[in-house]
Amino acid sequence: MSISASQVAEPSGPSLAVAALVARARVAQRLFERYDQAQVDEVVTAAAWALLDPAHNQGLSEQAVSDTGLGRVADKVAKNRRKTLGLLRDLKGARSVGVIAEHPADGIVEIARPVGVVGAVVPSTNPVATPMNKTLNALKGRNAIILAPSPKGAAVCARLLGYIREELARVDAPQDLVQMLPMPVSKALTQALMQQVDLVVVTGSQNNVRGAYASGTPAIGVGAGNVPVIIDATADVAAAAEKIAVSKSFDNATSCSSENSVIILDAVYDRALQALQAAGGRLLDAAEKARLQSVMWVQGKLNPAVVARSAQRILEVAGLDGAGHDGVRLLLVEENGVGPEHPYSDEKLSPVLAVYRAADFAAAKSLAERLLRFNGAGHSIGIHSTDADHVSELAHELPVCRVIVNQPHAIATGGNFDNGLPFSLSMGCGTWGRNSISDNLNYRHFLNTTRIVRTIPPRNVDDAEIFGAFWEKYGIDVAGTPA
Repeated sequence: MSISASQVAEPSGPSLAVAALVARARVAQRLFERYDQAQVDEVVTAAAWALLDPAHNQGLSEQAVSDTGLGRVADKVAKNRRKTLGLLRDLKGARSVGVIAEHPADGIVEIARPVGVVGAVVPSTNPVATPMNKTLNALKGRNAIILAPSPKGAAVCARLLGYIREELARVDAPQDLVQMLPMPVSKALTQALMQQVDLVVVTGSQNNVRGAYASGTPAIGVGAGNVPVIIDATADVAAAAEKIAVSKSFDNATSCSSENSVIILDAVYDRALQALQAAGGRLLDAAEKARLQSVMWVQGKLNPAVVARSAQRILEVAGLDGAGHDGVRLLLVEENGVGPEHPYSDEKLSPVLAVYRAADFAAAKSLAERLLRFNGAGHSIGIHSTDADHVSELAHELPVCRVIVNQPHAIATGGNFDNGLPFSLSMGCGTWGRNSISDNLNYRHFLNTTRIVRTIPPRNVDDAEIFGAFWEKYGIDVAGTPA
């Protein structure tokens, strides 16, 4: 079989286009690497203002919803502001240049160094907040960054990039510190980017995460979300229902941290279900549930017509726009199974919430584990409870990196002003989710650390200090022969 010249030349096209971006990024990064902490922090502040300027935020939020069809403008505005301002809070005063820690007793001094050029893959669900979050974290470490947006989010990302570069120019910083792939963004360009940068950070589809890990470049990817939340018998049921409704309906559930299932203990089931309906939930009957299922999944895949759409719009798409349509914030479907034959047990990326009934806490915990292991292992779980033992059991036994207690899950998981998690839009899921990190992606992941090591007074040990108790317990004499 013969190969044409065009077939031979085509693979080099994306690689060459990306190489030109990376070359410019390296020049900019080498200049930036010489900045002191105050200069770096000014660059970070300038880049953040590109989004926090209210006029920019409004326009970008409107375009994000218009271009992608996902989410709500008002919620995008709020998310962009809260996530960016919260990240600036985390970064304020954080040391990322020069000596960042000294340990005299160990003779060690830690020095922050850049990782170099970062390639950042960002999703269509958050086409403004996520690239801004990764850009600020990268800049904090004196890195350059090249964004790889989804095709749907490319135009709004380009607009954000323009604002960022204007702000970089304002503070006389190299504009090529922040770039993006040329449009139309393609899989080939994204793959070439992954192969040529120094670090890849990926938020979005698991295909992109796997591609990053297979690229040969150090990579940080995050896992899928399929969050269950438990309401136990000690919960403030009304407060729990309102928090779940706020979280599940925020930005039409574009967040991977949105609750996908609520597991309610039998003792409070009826009260909790009523409270969820009072908070704006519409409980579907069996026929309505079946009708919605036939529309939500087409050939086993989520229908784009319902992803990140409002509850009212989903009802219309499903032909269920009758009584109870007005004022609905989320749709409730009672479920009792887990797995592929029960699609409501999976991530839904919409304000549709599966409702499970559990006889007791042990049953609820077991069900939550089944849901997580079906999809979403490593991500997180929520619980509404005043029982500290229940919270502790989840943290010690389930495959999750975060246990969110008495909070609206989608808002709390990525950091909030009333909890101590780093503000982030990328949540690591540990080895349970086949990720390299188990914490929220933050500026520390964008740093190399060099350690100066000096001698200290010797801290020697002898065999008896280490093995004494072991020898005694198992009857081993000092020659290693059983007594």
